Parts: sequence; structure tokens; C-alpha cells
Amino acid sequence: MRSITYHIEHSRPGQKISGFLKEKGYSEQNLVNLKKDEESILVNGVFTRQNYVLQEGDRLTVRIRERDSSDQIVPVELPLDILYEDEDLLVVNKAAGMPIHPSRNNYNNSLGNALAWYYREQNRPFVFRCINRLDRDTSGLTIVAKHMVSAAILSRMVANKSEKEEICREYLAIVRGHVLPEAGTIDAPIARKESRCLERVVDYAQGERAVTHYRVEKEHNGYSLVRLKLETGRTHQIRVHMSYLGYPLVGDFLYNPAYAGNQKDRLLPGTKKVSDGSYELNRQALHAYRLAFRHPMTGELMDFTTPLPSDMERLIT
Repeated sequence: MRSITYHIEHSRPGQKISGFLKEKGYSEQNLVNLKKDEESILVNGVFTRQNYVLQEGDRLTVRIRERDSSDQIVPVELPLDILYEDEDLLVVNKAAGMPIHPSRNNYNNSLGNALAWYYREQNRPFVFRCINRLDRDTSGLTIVAKHMVSAAILSRMVANKSEKEEICREYLAIVRGHVLPEAGTIDAPIARKESRCLERVVDYAQGERAVTHYRVEKEHNGYSLVRLKLETGRTHQIRVHMSYLGYPLVGDFLYNPAYAGNQKDRLLPGTKKVSDGSYELNRQALHAYRLAFRHPMTGELMDFTTPLPSDMERLIT
């Protein structure tokens, strides 16, 4: 159970608990779920309802009790790199090759499977709420909410356009050649490619707005290391935008023409193969290296980074 206490120092005339919690970022569904538990809301130690009008000096306590688990996710003992954990969230450094969610072809090798095992070992219920989803072969940082309220607030932050409330997501990618211009903004709408379930394409007629800011950080041995910041979060956004710019990611079997049709030749992510006389990756060279955001419950600034994994590091050093 997660217990959160708010000290009411400056109450608004007539403000109810429900209105106060909405201002704190609780969703309508959060409030509905809390209503189902008669012992979820206390004022000054006494159970009460959400229509109570708050008074200055009140001590409001919210108790979040979740008993259900994601039963369809099978617990599997897998390597799990947790950089940070508290009562409200986890920050995980996901390895390349690990899907976020289980699927038909990835039933027992996902981050969800690994976390289900992690929670089971602690005898705790587990509902998988991943906030910023990464492609299977993209490595790096992702946030997992540990209860319904932190999930609602963090999800809103992902969608928020305000720099004060958003989740800052920065990536490192490797492409071939000298990128020109060396810095800029790609503002090009993205849509699902006709007749293709997975693939996306820049489409000015049907696409949703997508904005990526980029800057070349380093060049070495014919490769460029590019730093990218997402302003929006469309599926495959960086991969599509860099291909649109003329610099598809090394190892990208979906958007790099040099690899098109070679899916059958893929090895495990992180291994290397000879391509045009040089070593390259067998997964898209994309790493979510930085996440910065305000903690959903405390408002504290959280800022996490993780270095390039060894497979990408070898290409650029």
C-alpha cells in the first residue's frame, strides 16, 4: 500500500477533496478507483468521502491499495538493470533485444516478464505500467510506474507540451557519414505506411505532427554520433526522421536501405558482422541515454543518464 499525506496550508473556499486531487494530477479514473475503497481517503485520521470540503490545517491522507496483478504476464527471471526505485516508480536501463511487452513471438523475454518476476520475489502485486516505451532493439532508460496515480501523472507528462511539466527524453544514435546540417530540427508528420502494420513514414497529408531536435556530437571512422531530443513521441520517430533527413541509423533493418531485405541475416542484438568492409551492428544504433522529469508525487527534479552500451561505443571510438 502507498500512503500519501497532504498538509492543507491554504485551502480554497469550498474546495472538495476530489478537486484538490485533480489539481495534484489524479485522473478521473484514479478518483473512481479510490471511491471503490471506503478506506482510501482520510482527513485528520478519519475516513471520509471525496466530497468533503477541505479546511486550512487539515491533513489529507490518500491510501492506494492495489491487489490485482497482470496475470497474463508470466514471471521470468531475466537480467534487470534498475537504476532507481522508490514507492512510486522505477527507472530501468533496458538492454537491446528485450521487448517492453510480451507478445506472440516474445512471450517470455520482455521487460514485463522480468519485472513480474522481480515483484513476485517480493510478494507484491504487479501491474505493468511502462511510461515511455522503447523499441525492442533500442537500449536505454524507461520509466515504470508502480501504482495507478503515479502512472496517470507520468503519462500526462509524456503528452504535455509544457517544458515545465514534460518528460525530457534524449537519445544517442549512430549514422554513417557526415551529417549536414550538423544541428537542426526535423518537423515532419508521421503516419503508418499503407499496407504495413509496423512501418511508419513521413506523410504531410495524413501524418501526426512529429518534432525531433538533433545535434552531431562526434565523428569517427566514417560514423557520426548524433544526440536527439524528442518534442513529440510518435512510433519509430527518430528512426523515421533520420532516414527522412538522409542519414538512417546504422543497423536499422526497417528504415535503412543498406539493410533492407536482410532480416533473415540478423544475429543477436549487440553482435557484429562485416558489412561493406566494416563492422556494424545487428540492431538499430539507438540508445535512450537521458530522462529528466519532475517526480510525480514530490515534484523533485529527477535526472538520469546512462552511457552508450559497448556495441555502440565500439563504432564511435
